[in-house]
Amino acid sequence: MSDEGQARRRPRRDAEANRERLLAAAVTVMLREGRDVPLAAIAAEAGVGIGTLYRRYADRQALLHALEHRAYDLLVGILEEIGELPGTGLEAIGEYLTRCFAVGDQLVLPLHGAPPLMTPEAVHARRTIDRRLDGLLERGRKDGSVRADANATDVIVFAALITQPLSYGPDWPRLARRQITHFLNALAGDGPLDVPGPQIGQGDIEDAFARTAAAAKRRR
Repeated sequence: MSDEGQARRRPRRDAEANRERLLAAAVTVMLREGRDVPLAAIAAEAGVGIGTLYRRYADRQALLHALEHRAYDLLVGILEEIGELPGTGLEAIGEYLTRCFAVGDQLVLPLHGAPPLMTPEAVHARRTIDRRLDGLLERGRKDGSVRADANATDVIVFAALITQPLSYGPDWPRLARRQITHFLNALAGDGPLDVPGPQIGQGDIEDAFARTAAAAKRRR
């Protein structure tokens, strides 16, 4: 490649790196301080000037829309990867839920409280996710691992639930793994799966509440 061609590519790479840095910073700061955090705080987290942010995103709504598109791209990428893996349809759904849980803090989506985006691109992305999930369920119906009456919406709604941690609950990763297995048991066409232990009881919940209350008291 000529020096001129490399010079043209470098600004594009830099712009893309700035874009991803801004979006990652937005997720981090919004998780920490809420979605009404000043945009200047997001720019500072990303290590760029506020002018750089406004050149890319005119206002908070534009930034939230970009985060929503980013989340759709992430989920479509996960489904594409899982579609290439061997295994039953039920195993594929379990893998999808596990991966969704792992990236839950990145999923700025309407079912997570983000303003619904109705652009053709967003609608297409949602339909793509639905279609790919139905494909995994159809695989499960054919191999006998998934019951016939489950659909993609069931999976999407459950994924939205487990990717939003309880505010004051105990050991959310462990609790979420158990809920995923219970959900897979409900989908299973060939009998229940072993639920990962130990069980989380009322005492665990009260302990979690007590820790939260004690931490709040120390901050006063």
